[in-house]
Amino acid sequence: LAEQATTLPQVARAEIAGPGFVNLWLTREWYAEALGELLAAGDGYGGGSAEAPERVQVEMVSANPTGPITVASARNGAYGDSVARLLAFAGHAVEREYYYNDAGAQMERFRASVDARRRGEEPPADGYHGDYVAELAQLPDDPVPLMLSRIEATMERFRIHFDSWAKQSELERRLPDFLPRLDTFERDGAVWARSSAYGDDEDRVLIRSETGAPTYRAADVVYLADKLDRGLDRAIYVLGADHHGTRNWYAAVARMLGYDPARVEVLLYQLVHLTRGGAAAKMSKRRGDVVFLDELLDTVGVDAARWYLVSRGPDQTIEIDTDLAAERSQKNPVYYVQYAHARIAGILRNAGAAAASAEPPPKLAAEERDLVKRLAEFPALVAEATARRGPHAIPYYAIRVADDFHRFYTRHKVLGTEAEAFRLGLVTATKAVIARSLNLIGVEAPDRM
Repeated sequence: LAEQATTLPQVARAEIAGPGFVNLWLTREWYAEALGELLAAGDGYGGGSAEAPERVQVEMVSANPTGPITVASARNGAYGDSVARLLAFAGHAVEREYYYNDAGAQMERFRASVDARRRGEEPPADGYHGDYVAELAQLPDDPVPLMLSRIEATMERFRIHFDSWAKQSELERRLPDFLPRLDTFERDGAVWARSSAYGDDEDRVLIRSETGAPTYRAADVVYLADKLDRGLDRAIYVLGADHHGTRNWYAAVARMLGYDPARVEVLLYQLVHLTRGGAAAKMSKRRGDVVFLDELLDTVGVDAARWYLVSRGPDQTIEIDTDLAAERSQKNPVYYVQYAHARIAGILRNAGAAAASAEPPPKLAAEERDLVKRLAEFPALVAEATARRGPHAIPYYAIRVADDFHRFYTRHKVLGTEAEAFRLGLVTATKAVIARSLNLIGVEAPDRM
């Protein structure tokens, strides 16, 4: 650090302060350069970090259309979409896809449940009993497309737009084209993939012995090849933690089919628990006591739902207190950060046509220095969050920016001072960084609250 500082004397000065320690002073010129870079980049500050832009697909949510989207699947969407936003901001070409099962035993139970309601009967014991089943029974035709339409509307409300939808039934029909390319064997009347020889935890059944029907693992084979044959450089799957064995399975399939397994990523996330008034909410789609995403959005709003569902690392279970998430006060972190953005927007409205500048006053206050340094962290932080597929770093950082801004604002006037131009530049840059941080996790940045 000392060597680097001596090569940039106009930016920083450093000296050795005992064994293993370096004292570093950032000069007035450093603050001017850092803030100038922020103002020049505007909304694009911190973007474009991809050294080699790729065509990337993020497949997420992909819940079977046997009912509305649950809060558990909503975490999949919030996490996957935030990763997609980070990748796009870095400069990659990103597509979002939803893969769903429109055939098989689970779907037949769902259809049978709706048909039973249409006849005025109770659904089968192993069927689906939620109120939404009775609602679908009032409508004609196959309930699966109806449910898919409802799912798509919920996802759009949740600020996730899918570029494409893939059907398992269509992929399964192409399986005979791929079986000869796989290392398979027969045992007990079933066809197996010898995936353990290619890095998987075990061998997998592709064709069932009882019915001769393909398993969902067989559809995985076709789906992976379909993705990579579309010209994707990277295929990202977002799956629940109960699919931990799928990561090695996909890599094994890629090897058997002759693809580079590095082109396939599996991102896993843990469960979500909701509490209301200190009591846990139950989750079971079939019994009908599940918490659906639309209900959560009605209760806390889209912004709070998106924020809380990415506020922890994917390897951590999330517990959301819906009472706090719905609260419009500074105890609620998403409201606290949005309020900082709205307050800055108010300052800039009052400033009118007053000029903003990156040129610091002769003496910078500690709060001004802290805020510039915090904003200058953003490019490295967002690049690391992208590389680690860890959008949870963004809300944590946004809170720190809001903290630094509020400390600055409560101790220093912006307008009507000798430092007005610099402080207008500082709050303009702060507003841009907060807005981008919120956008990367699918949260709006309001100008008024």
